[in-house]
Amino acid sequence: MSQDLPTSPNYFRPVFFSTFLTIFLAEMGDKTQLSTLLISAESQSPWVVFAGSALALISTSLLGVSLGYWIARRLDPQILDFCVALLLLLIAGLLMGDVVSA
Repeated sequence: MSQDLPTSPNYFRPVFFSTFLTIFLAEMGDKTQLSTLLISAESQSPWVVFAGSALALISTSLLGVSLGYWIARRLDPQILDFCVALLLLLIAGLLMGDVVSA
């Protein structure tokens, strides 16, 4: 059921950079970034805000990676892909419903 992924340096770079780019772009202008901006402006302590927000993002990322790894070890990749596709379709449908009813 679980697949062993290559651990060579040739495998590390594409995964690292695609993850970084995806998360970086997803967070730009996100409510997390805007909240951090406002807290920093109000507190006048940008380094403390940076440390707190960085620790929060690292913690949520650790939770997501741990949960994803746990799920991937227990489900067949095809089932996991199907479940993710259904979840994304459900989210898209709910968002479209909000737009239409607004």
